[in-house]
Amino acid sequence: MQYNKLLKNKYIRKGILVFMDICFIAISYILTNIFLTSKIEIMTESYITTTLISVVVYISLFMLIRVYRSITEYTGAREYVIYFGTCIVSSVVVSLLGLAVKFETFGIKENLLTSFFIAGFMILARVSFRFLTDYINNNKIDKKQTHNLLIIGAGARSSRVIKEMLPRMDANYNVIGIIDDNISKKNSSINGITIIGGREEIVTACEANNVDFILFAISDDNIDKKQKKDILNICSQTKAQVKIVPNIKEILLSNKPLEINKFQDVEIEDLLGRDPIKLEDKDIKEYIKDKVVLVTGGGGSIGSELCRQVASFSPKKLLMLDIYENTLYETELEIRKKYPNLDITAIIASIRDSKRINELFEMYKPEIVFHAAAHKHVPLMETSPVEAIKNNVFGTYNVAVAASNFGVDRFILVSTDKAVNPTSVMGATKRICEMIIQMQNTKSETNFVAVRFGNVLGSNGSVIPIFKKQIAQGGPVTVTHKDITRYFMTIPEAVGLILQAITFAEGGEIFVLDMGEPVKIYDLAHKMIRLSGFEPDVDINIEVTGLRPGEKLYEELLVSEEGLSKTLHDKIMVTKIIDFDAKEVEEDLALLRNVVNSNIATDNVKIKKIIKKIVPTFIEEKEHTAKHEQKETKKIKGTNQKGGKKELSVKKG
Repeated sequence: MQYNKLLKNKYIRKGILVFMDICFIAISYILTNIFLTSKIEIMTESYITTTLISVVVYISLFMLIRVYRSITEYTGAREYVIYFGTCIVSSVVVSLLGLAVKFETFGIKENLLTSFFIAGFMILARVSFRFLTDYINNNKIDKKQTHNLLIIGAGARSSRVIKEMLPRMDANYNVIGIIDDNISKKNSSINGITIIGGREEIVTACEANNVDFILFAISDDNIDKKQKKDILNICSQTKAQVKIVPNIKEILLSNKPLEINKFQDVEIEDLLGRDPIKLEDKDIKEYIKDKVVLVTGGGGSIGSELCRQVASFSPKKLLMLDIYENTLYETELEIRKKYPNLDITAIIASIRDSKRINELFEMYKPEIVFHAAAHKHVPLMETSPVEAIKNNVFGTYNVAVAASNFGVDRFILVSTDKAVNPTSVMGATKRICEMIIQMQNTKSETNFVAVRFGNVLGSNGSVIPIFKKQIAQGGPVTVTHKDITRYFMTIPEAVGLILQAITFAEGGEIFVLDMGEPVKIYDLAHKMIRLSGFEPDVDINIEVTGLRPGEKLYEELLVSEEGLSKTLHDKIMVTKIIDFDAKEVEEDLALLRNVVNSNIATDNVKIKKIIKKIVPTFIEEKEHTAKHEQKETKKIKGTNQKGGKKELSVKKG
């Protein structure tokens, strides 16, 4: 069996080390005897007795402090100090036992001197192991398997990567340098690897050395989100695959073989560079604590996170309602495990069933309602608009009316930026939902509000996991339009702001969340491909498939008649309250009811015309795209007339 394979077996490695240490103890007492008496005497009673006692004491103490669990090729000064101290303690214990037994043994002076020899042998053996392992690792791997590596960050994490992680890899990694923005560190070295400069050297270093992997080895505690985003954007200009160094401690404690491909991929959150949002948890808890809270759509991506965060604020009772049983059950189990003393009820029900909804409100008497249940898939709702009307419009109406009738204190509609100047049936129905809650607010004691935001990362159907899957399969990566842009926010971030918004609600408002800068999806696809170590349109193709039915080029957060004002939270704005004619809204709803129950329920064209009558800002996706292209054409002509540089820009909400 080869040396390296032999040492990978922890039981064989432990057995070898124990046997060696026993030999070191026996030899050390011989050396002590020679040093003190200039004689070699190994068959005397004192030698045999002392050696046997020492073997038991030393090996027991070594096991007690877990000397044999240390990986020999990674031991260092800290471990050597521990070995030395343990040997001295062992010699004292052996001496005390020698006084306690009736057999002839060595004295304290001899035992103490012996401990120095034993410690020296132990340290020498482990240093030898380390050099031998390094030599074998450096010569056993075919040079074809060598990968050039660049490390970002000249700190403790990168030091441990070089010293402890890379030697355990199955392949050979040649670290060509370290990048750090601290000018004072330039040309210094860590474990023999030179710090070649700041982030401006990344692209040059990768091109000059054919770097295969870039390891981002800066802890999130030591870098802000924007800096991380800027560095990763530079990394995306190279051909190297970028990996985030995970928790080193957990990896080193594992006996599993290390592979760099198992390191963390760059997440979309890293590319957005958004700083963590600070919430006034005290205000949220004061409002939710000891209240009965209902979350509709409680098994969905937004609804389930609402349930998780609401549970953390100690409600009197948490009601989780959904029509889909699987995800609701999984969420219920998760929350029950984390909050075993919380009163939770998972309810299977359809928001379309007004009788069932009223029964539930009468039975449980919720005080706060988060309404997240809705059909959200844009292309599917284009082909089944009547289902969007039934679920989104009349489902919302049923829950809102029940909330009003049964004295709910506050009703929060989870809305979307697709409700603004909608180009899709889904967006238009969500705009009608906003109208419903604002209408209800004019005639109810319940405070009705809506919270509007854009795309959330990781939600069902989100573009990010689709891109990841397509890249893993070797492409192509599909983008519907080169100019399409979207706002992005993490699910916990969005839900946290929803909870914060309810503390500001007085009734009738539409709260708008600050989504940050919009992201061009085509550019995002490029970055994700590059950070995965591939060349766009060379290794992995990007295909432009055309806008899907109802899909917008860009999203907006306001309609023309709305205006924004600030709230007490810098990430939450509120629109001015628009006066609604309640009678007119009821007439529109009656018209939609007739559509649902009539023989035109399958005539999508006629249904869309009726929706447009109710939501005048609803335009077909083709009209929306044509208007956008006209604006861009005018912009290009205007620029050319001025003799400026020809430039295309995308409207960003």
